[in-house]
Amino acid sequence: MWRNEKYHSVPEEDQGLDLGDRKIAGDIGYDDDDSIRQTSKGPQHSKLGPYFQDGQRRIDYVLTYHVEKSTRSRHSSSNSFVKSLRDSLSRSFRRSRPEPRPQEDPEIASQQQKLDYHEDDMRFRRDEFEQKLMDMGLELEKDEGNKIPGVGFLKIHAPWSVLCREAEFMKLKMPTIKKYDVSPGSNVVEKINLFIHKVTAPLYPKVMENRVQTEKHLSYPFSREKQHLSLLANGVYTSAYPLHDVSNVGNVNLLYEEWASYSIFYKYQPIGLIRKYFGEKVGLYFAWLGVYTQMLIPAAIVGVIVFLYGCATVDDNIPSMEICDERNNITMCPLCDRACSYWKLVTACGTARASHLFDNTATVFFSIFMALWATMFMEHWKRRQMRLNYIWDLTGFEEEENHPRAEYEFHVMQRNLKREASSKKLVLPISNLFYFIFYFIFFTKPILIFMVVHLCFIQICVTFVIVFGVVLYRISIKTALHMSSASAFRSNIRATVKTTAAVINLIIIIIMDEIYGYVARWLTVKEVPKTDKSFEERLIFKTFVLKFANAFTPIVYLAFFRGRLIGRPGNYVYVVGSYRMEECAHAGCLMELCIQLCITMLGKQLIQNNLFEIGIPKLKKLIRRRKSKMDSKQEEEFHKTLTRHEKDHFLNPYVGLNPEYMEMIIQFGMVTLFVASFPLAPLFALLNNIIEIRLDAKKFVTEFRRPIAARAKDIGIWYNLLRGLSKTAVIVNAFVISFTSDFIPRLVYQYVYSPDGTLHGFVNHTLSYFNVTDFQPNTHPIDPMFLGYEVQICRYKDYRDPPWSDTPYELSREFWNILAARLAFVIVFQNVVMLMSDFVDWLIPDIPKDISVQIHKEKNLIVELFMKEEQDKRLLRNRQSNRSPHQPRSRPASHIQTNNH
Repeated sequence: MWRNEKYHSVPEEDQGLDLGDRKIAGDIGYDDDDSIRQTSKGPQHSKLGPYFQDGQRRIDYVLTYHVEKSTRSRHSSSNSFVKSLRDSLSRSFRRSRPEPRPQEDPEIASQQQKLDYHEDDMRFRRDEFEQKLMDMGLELEKDEGNKIPGVGFLKIHAPWSVLCREAEFMKLKMPTIKKYDVSPGSNVVEKINLFIHKVTAPLYPKVMENRVQTEKHLSYPFSREKQHLSLLANGVYTSAYPLHDVSNVGNVNLLYEEWASYSIFYKYQPIGLIRKYFGEKVGLYFAWLGVYTQMLIPAAIVGVIVFLYGCATVDDNIPSMEICDERNNITMCPLCDRACSYWKLVTACGTARASHLFDNTATVFFSIFMALWATMFMEHWKRRQMRLNYIWDLTGFEEEENHPRAEYEFHVMQRNLKREASSKKLVLPISNLFYFIFYFIFFTKPILIFMVVHLCFIQICVTFVIVFGVVLYRISIKTALHMSSASAFRSNIRATVKTTAAVINLIIIIIMDEIYGYVARWLTVKEVPKTDKSFEERLIFKTFVLKFANAFTPIVYLAFFRGRLIGRPGNYVYVVGSYRMEECAHAGCLMELCIQLCITMLGKQLIQNNLFEIGIPKLKKLIRRRKSKMDSKQEEEFHKTLTRHEKDHFLNPYVGLNPEYMEMIIQFGMVTLFVASFPLAPLFALLNNIIEIRLDAKKFVTEFRRPIAARAKDIGIWYNLLRGLSKTAVIVNAFVISFTSDFIPRLVYQYVYSPDGTLHGFVNHTLSYFNVTDFQPNTHPIDPMFLGYEVQICRYKDYRDPPWSDTPYELSREFWNILAARLAFVIVFQNVVMLMSDFVDWLIPDIPKDISVQIHKEKNLIVELFMKEEQDKRLLRNRQSNRSPHQPRSRPASHIQTNNH
């Protein structure tokens, strides 16, 4: 065991402002509760806790590295020279002995020499880095291979002086002795807020932060980092993490009881405690997730009302009643060539009734409501974010530009070296010339960006190809089922094809999601962005584009392309030889769109988001137990002997918030983009998020290593993506209502073509006539007598002239009138809804009024505080000058004279 002995203990309970798990006090003025007492020796703690071997200094951070078996006995780098000298003398002595030694394989010896050299190089770089840490004032302690073979731990403690210095560099705000009253607004507003707080008190977790704040300490900024990340990338260190605080009074226990438990799903989250333990960046994510989940409650309630309205009016819906009326005796044209025969429209009764549940007048108003809901959500989050910035003293915080990434600096250095090498040679050999041309073409910045864009485009094309493959599956399986002799298959063809195709799409989406995640990261690494912020934003954007296309391409196909380019009986459109493009059901494609959305949304949430997040960690734990060859009881006993840093080593590494945000962004798209076809989407999202919050909390508290606390005042690029989706949702829902549903055709028929102003006769109005003698060769049904009689005229859904007109099978006047009405509806709906959204955006201020008042008051108080301090210092100097016996009485006059001079 090796340690640095330079230390002066500062007990945690004697320190003021929170800095991670530590306290910072300021030099402007202290409250009595925030005073600092430095002692030379603190209380002794358990050696299994997060402390050094002396039981006093707390472990603030841990770096792990690989330790060779042969090097376990090495205690510190200071003994390396002595050991190497001893080994050299030993080898010389052995060489002087006359007895022969066994021959060693040269290849094994060479490989061992390379490994030793690599290990020595890693050790040298660690020693160099550790010396720099000590030069900065940090205190270190090593623990090599005691209980976990092959793993060494470098424990780091930051003394109080280092924390104060870094807090001043980071401009962290500290509470001063000055206090001021926090008034939420007028008396009426204050009474309303107090009443709401009392009513909702059982919903708040039992933490101190939820008490009503009536006064606030005036905060003022307290009068570096990333080198270890490059060492992690190079393998010098294997991991780096701070430790969880699992003491009896630790924050992690409180978080587990009041946040990470499924039994308290109905309570609010302790956002302040989350921020205190994990940092502002993680705190903002869970605050955003909480606001999003709360806002889903009214959307889910309205969606359920719309669905119940459809259920209540299904028996009064005239079009579905006409389809289900056997007296109409409407004979439909075959749905496929040869294998399919004529069929009765009454067999589509169930589909027509089910379509009305989601395709009714209420869905239009629900689409308008959801567009305004998205705007309200964005505005509510901006106000909540501003309030958190004020509470967390981030109002004046500005993110500084990050230092260049280690990979970027290495790339620039490599490029400069190659340029220097090429400039030294005026005449290049042919091989070097080809290499230079190859490097310029494939590895310069513009070409790399061009390649990345085209590779993303290729990946999107792959998604379209996969969707097309599923379309071919639907066509072929429908034909196969029609040819089946089993009556059970023939009676449920539509349901079988729809459900199986949706499940196949779900499986493909889940698989391709993982692939696209790796592809996006690989492309971003090849771009070599300069800073970490640039790297993260580019990675997020690529991942979003690929995963969004992967999830929504099948849905877009069903909504806007299926049944559009199919042709007509006697002149159908064929793809890949003899595959006839598939048609929509008579009630439209909205029902199939609803089924696809339902299966995709529920499947992604249950399988990809929840089952994977729960199952994969348990599977890894099971595999680790199998490898260790210990049963559960032995593993439990072994776990009890481990120290805190050794226990945290076995936790899963923290991978960032991008997967969590991406999961919610895709869900937000499902909720808003096609909500006109699936009003129950907000309800399913709400139920998922209630579980998701507690599941993510449990992961952060019990399964992940504690992340490094990162400061942030907003959610970054994710807000722009959300805003873009909310704007796109207005356009998409306008097209879904206009072109996918039958809302516009019903409206046009009722007010233009209906003789009595009702929907009676609407079904017959949407069906065109076809003479069966006009079938193309080898496309007519094999069994034309399937219905028991000879069919001469069949019907199909389209607006075309009948075969006995002057222009047979041409698009009718009704088609163009309805198309004009659809386009007009899109324009009107889009502009009206966006105008209403912009009005709501303008009406709601981004900063709450009470927060704006408090910020203004705080600025004035800071100015008054420093003016008062300057005045007190001036009075003190004047008193001292007056009491001095050597001070000449004519000093003011001479002073003025000197100034004039």
